[in-house]
Amino acid sequence: MNQRSSIPFLAGLCAALLLDGGCASSRIENKMPSTQTQVDITHANYKMIKAGAVGRSYGFRFLLGLIPLAAPSSAAARTDLYRNVGQPVNGKSIALINTVEDRSTTWLLLFSVPKLVITGDVVEFQKEATADARPTQ
Repeated sequence: MNQRSSIPFLAGLCAALLLDGGCASSRIENKMPSTQTQVDITHANYKMIKAGAVGRSYGFRFLLGLIPLAAPSSAAARTDLYRNVGQPVNGKSIALINTVEDRSTTWLLLFSVPKLVITGDVVEFQKEATADARPTQ
């Protein structure tokens, strides 16, 4: 290999190493629920508000996914989920149970669209009857 042909080769090799180093990323995800509580659901103390409620959040990444412009958000997906319930939930004793988070990315020529989908069942807890009001057996 002569000296003239080795210069473009070395330049290409350096560019490839720089691009390869730029592709590294770290990802921190919180998989724990935001609020932990213990509720007894062994008897009919709740009613189903919406089974299989779905909320979505989208992001946008440019230049083959290297430049993030917006990331999908769990908060935005939950807000969308509660909006899709079909009735107001403010002021009610509700909970989101059986939740599943799905992450996917649609890749197009120069950009990608990451998507976060949260699916779950929305239940409303009923007030329990006091011991005095329960029928005797």
